[in-house]
Amino acid sequence: MEESSVQQTILENLQEFSTAERPIYLVGGAVRDLLLQRPVHDLDFVLPGETRKLANELACRLNGALYVMDEERDTTRVIVGQSSSKTMVVDFATLRSNDLEGDLCARDFTINAMAYDVAAPDHLIDPTGGLGDLREKRIRNCSPASFSEDPVRVLRMIRQALGLGFRIESETLRLSRAAAHLLPRISAERKRDEVFRILDGPRVALAIRLLDQVGALVQVLPELESLKGVQQAEPHTLDAWEHTLSVVQYLEQLLSPLVGMYREETVSDLTTGSAVLWLGRFREQLAGHFQQTLVNGRTPRALLFFAALYHDIAKPETQTFTSPGKTHFYNHDTLGAKIITRRGRALSLSVAEIQRLERIVEHHMRVHHLAGPFRNVPSGAGEERLARRAVYRFFRDAGEAGVDVCLLTLADTRGTYGVTLPQQVWEAELETCRALLEAYWEKSEEVVSPPRFLTGSDLIHEFGLKPGRVIGLLLDAIREGQAAGEIHSREEALSFSRQWLERNNRSNEATQKEHEG
Repeated sequence: MEESSVQQTILENLQEFSTAERPIYLVGGAVRDLLLQRPVHDLDFVLPGETRKLANELACRLNGALYVMDEERDTTRVIVGQSSSKTMVVDFATLRSNDLEGDLCARDFTINAMAYDVAAPDHLIDPTGGLGDLREKRIRNCSPASFSEDPVRVLRMIRQALGLGFRIESETLRLSRAAAHLLPRISAERKRDEVFRILDGPRVALAIRLLDQVGALVQVLPELESLKGVQQAEPHTLDAWEHTLSVVQYLEQLLSPLVGMYREETVSDLTTGSAVLWLGRFREQLAGHFQQTLVNGRTPRALLFFAALYHDIAKPETQTFTSPGKTHFYNHDTLGAKIITRRGRALSLSVAEIQRLERIVEHHMRVHHLAGPFRNVPSGAGEERLARRAVYRFFRDAGEAGVDVCLLTLADTRGTYGVTLPQQVWEAELETCRALLEAYWEKSEEVVSPPRFLTGSDLIHEFGLKPGRVIGLLLDAIREGQAAGEIHSREEALSFSRQWLERNNRSNEATQKEHEG
C-alpha cells in the first residue's frame, strides 16, 4: 500500500469516528507538510477527552499496533503498516487547553500551529497566521513565551529552519537568544534527540554556527567552545574551531554523492569528483552502512557528524610549542576519545553508540599515518602497497567504525589543507581508503576477519595452557598471521602456536633473570 493511500485510509476511518461532541483534529507538522506537498510519515491528532478508546478502534480496523506513550497525559500511538515497507505513525493526544485555539497558540511555531477538523477537511484552522508564514518561508514563534515555556524549541527552531530552507523572523531570533540559557533545565534525552535530528539533517556546519550564535551550543555541547582560537601549524590553514566546522562541511559534501543514488549535481568540485571516482564502487555498501538504525531512530550518519565535531576536541589540552611556528597535539586522539565518551554518557547515548564514537575519534589519525608513505609515490594499486597486516590491525581496533574513520579522514584532509591540498596527498589518502574499504567489503574473510583455525579450547588441549591473557594474545596473533597470508591451515596454525609459545617463554625467562640480577 502506498504511503498516500495509507494516509487516506486513516483519515477516512477517523472521519467516521468524528462527532460534534468529539471532533478529531489533524494538527502540527502533518498539516504543514501537506500544505507544502511534502511526504508525510507521521500524523498527529488532538481531541477533547480520552484518546485510548479511539486509538484502539483505529488499530483494530487497520491491523495496527497500539502503544500508550504517556498514560498521565493521555497520549497514545498507533503504527499502521508495520509488516510493509511503508509505515505510518499516528499519535493521539488530548487537548492541552480548553479549546483547539488555545492548544494551537501554545505550540512552538506558527507553521506548526494549524489544524484541520477531519470531518471538515476543506477548512483550515489557523489562529496564529501560520499559512502566511508558510508562504513567506518564515519561522515565527507562536507567542513571546514560546521559548521560555520550552527552551528545547531553540534547537528545534534551527533544525526546522534549515530542514525547510526557511528564514527565522528577527524577533523570534532575539527571543531564542534570550532563552538559550534556560536549556540546562531540559532533560538530557530531549536535548540529545534535537541535536541528533540536526546532525541528521542538511547543512550541519551552518546549524552548528547558528546554535553558537544564539548561545545554545555551549549549553548542549559545551566542550566545543574550547576549540575557538586554538592555532594550528602548517599544513593547517584554520584554527581548531574553524577547522572543525570545515571538516563537517566537507564531510557532508563527500557523503552526498557517495551514499545512496549518485546525482551529478551533488559533485560540486574536482576534489569531490575524484573521491567519487576512487570510492564510487562502494556506493551500495556505504548506503547500507548508513541505513542502519541504531537506538530510537538515531542514525550512523548523525553519529559520524557528532564524531566529526569532537575529533579534535582534545587539541586545546594537548597543545605544545616546540619552536616558533611549530605546534603539536600529541595524543589528542586518545584523550579526545575519553572526552567524547563523557559527552556521550551525559547525553544518555547507548553503550554501543558511545563505543562507536570512541573508536572513530581514537583512530581518526590512523589512515593519515597509513597514507603517509605513499604521498611521494605515484598512485597505483593501494591494496598491494598497503600491508595486509596493517589492514587487519586497523579493523581489529576500529571494527565497523573503520568505515566511518575512512570518510572522516578524507573530510579532515580537506579541512586541513583547504584550497592548498596537494594532489599527491589527496590521492594517497583516497588510495588508502579504497584499499581499506575493499578489504572490509570484498576481502573480509581473507584480511579483516579470517575464519578461526583454532579456539581457546584447542590451545588448552594441545599445549596444556591455562585460561588467561596468553590465550587471547595467541589467538589474535594467529588471526593476524592468517590475514597476512602466512598461515593457511590448522596445521600451520598449530606450528605457529608452538613457535610463538617458545618465544614467549624465552622472553619471560629473560625478563625474570633481569629482575633476579
